[in-house]
Amino acid sequence: MNQSTATGGLEVLNLSKSFDSTPVLRSLSLSVRPGEYFSLLGPSGCGKTTLLRILAGLEQADSGDVQLDSKSISQTPAHLRPVNTVFQNYALFPHLNVRQNIEFGLRMKSLPEPEILSRVDRVLDLARVRPLSARKPNELSGGQRQRVALARAIVNQPRVLLLDEPLGALDLQLRKELQTELRTLQRQLGTTFIHVTHDQDEAMALSDRIAILNHGEIEQIGSPTDLYHSPRSPFVASFLGVCNLFPATIQSLHGSTVRLDSAWGPLTALSASVNSSSPPSPGSKITVGIRPEQVQISPSAPPTNSTPACVTSLSFAGPETHLTLETNGSRIEAWLPSSSPFASNLTPGTRCFIHFPPDHLQLFPEQRPF
Repeated sequence: MNQSTATGGLEVLNLSKSFDSTPVLRSLSLSVRPGEYFSLLGPSGCGKTTLLRILAGLEQADSGDVQLDSKSISQTPAHLRPVNTVFQNYALFPHLNVRQNIEFGLRMKSLPEPEILSRVDRVLDLARVRPLSARKPNELSGGQRQRVALARAIVNQPRVLLLDEPLGALDLQLRKELQTELRTLQRQLGTTFIHVTHDQDEAMALSDRIAILNHGEIEQIGSPTDLYHSPRSPFVASFLGVCNLFPATIQSLHGSTVRLDSAWGPLTALSASVNSSSPPSPGSKITVGIRPEQVQISPSAPPTNSTPACVTSLSFAGPETHLTLETNGSRIEAWLPSSSPFASNLTPGTRCFIHFPPDHLQLFPEQRPF
């Protein structure tokens, strides 16, 4: 899509919203690019659904502005916004069949009959529901109803499509299948999608970029790869994927390296991994993060960044074996390839050595409570 002529660019500017004096959104700002698949991710109560409802015109913000293609829509009623919403509960009319549900919005606009037929025929194929045209919603499976809800939304050719946990009511296998279909559909349409979810795997599978919300504020925005490999806070590191977090104290800084004292013994990290706008100083309390798949386990001690430990539990997870290891009362998770000969010989009680690769340690300036 030609980004210079594309539509669907959305700006949220200093948006705030409270319910009964409780802040839900706190001066929140973000930009969504035209034609982007953008996800709002966060725990329950973080404000993501409230934000989506404000974008749809179903809630009014206390302050701030929402702009679509550089024009404010904050005062535009929901039914006049070039925005459609797909809800988790589908919201289909039970007395209408599939085709009638899809064409309902077009008939309300009194569009010419040939245009209605043309648009409906196209989305029946795009959403793969043409064979279901004559069925009523109660004759459809959950996945089929979700496809119909999507078709009914996109037939109106919105500039932005809002999705409020649209796959949350489906079983795991069907959810995976529809994730692929949803991403393919978005690419075919070139429409801006904004997707609310609390499912981190879903957000990473679908999104060009993700905004992670916490207590009504944005913790970080970035691509799934950036957020996973370069989180800016312990919250982002632990919310997107699994991350081991433990406290440490900076002992010294030498050029490109940082020496730490931690429960896992003395560690060396790269100074470039410090997530802080100001350089840390010796004696600073920090939080160290490392992903379980980046923790290395070996039968003998590596020369640096290693400590002896004991396997306390393990579980087979297909391509990986998940381990919990302990030393001096501290625990850590490590994921090893199940095909590894060493992994196949591990049992609870096995003594081994943990190695923390310096280039995989993330250092966060704020101290996390432990």
